[in-house]
Amino acid sequence: MLVLLPPSEGKASPGRGAPLKPESLSLPGLAAAREAVLAELVDLCAGDEEKAREVLGLSEGLRGEVAKNAALRTAGTRPAGEIYTGVLYDALGLASLDAAAKRRAARSLLVFSGLWGAVRVTDRIPSYRCSMGVRLPGLGALGTHWRGPMAEVLPEAAGTGLVLDLRSAAYAAAWKPKGDVAARTATVRVLHAPTRKVVSHFNKATKGRMVRSLLAAGITPAGPGELVEALRELGYEVEAQAPAKAGQAWALDVLVTEVH
Repeated sequence: MLVLLPPSEGKASPGRGAPLKPESLSLPGLAAAREAVLAELVDLCAGDEEKAREVLGLSEGLRGEVAKNAALRTAGTRPAGEIYTGVLYDALGLASLDAAAKRRAARSLLVFSGLWGAVRVTDRIPSYRCSMGVRLPGLGALGTHWRGPMAEVLPEAAGTGLVLDLRSAAYAAAWKPKGDVAARTATVRVLHAPTRKVVSHFNKATKGRMVRSLLAAGITPAGPGELVEALRELGYEVEAQAPAKAGQAWALDVLVTEVH
């Protein structure tokens, strides 16, 4: 099972570990694309602060993120699972999983990123600010920049099992599963049960808890059908729609009664 996660906008403070070692990151096929983004982001943020803030879409209160990006090559690192924070990651609670579940998380979780493309939760990275929606002056839109490298690397990372795609739209644009991989992929919406409306905040919390439930139970569904059965056994109310034609992903709706 491969679980595709969005990153969080907010990040934990930089670690005290050794600086970034790009060659140590998972998915080495993304190395050249990572270096291209890293080089331009560092140069941009080491120059005109106002231009950098504009390009990155940062408010006045986030001005300090520019200096953080400028120092990416020398900043301390932490495992990506500690760097990413926010509602989904709080609900996922990687730190409180038992040892076996943590090993499963290390194998199955892949976090998408405007800067790194995608990383495992065990990859050591510095804290940074660069969303997939950014358009760098030299490279252009990051979603477009990542499509080629992702198309080459991700099918192999997906293996032969289930791909559980929990990414937001901006990050989903960087890689769209195709062919056989798409047939093994399930996307998830979280809906308010009585109204069938998409929920916002509770969407992230539900997805985090859902992944935690699978990891803690040691369940690795082979495909979307088995995933639906597993989630129902874990107490989730799930409605599934199989793809209408080949090359499309399954669409799952998880129904919740709380929306806050």
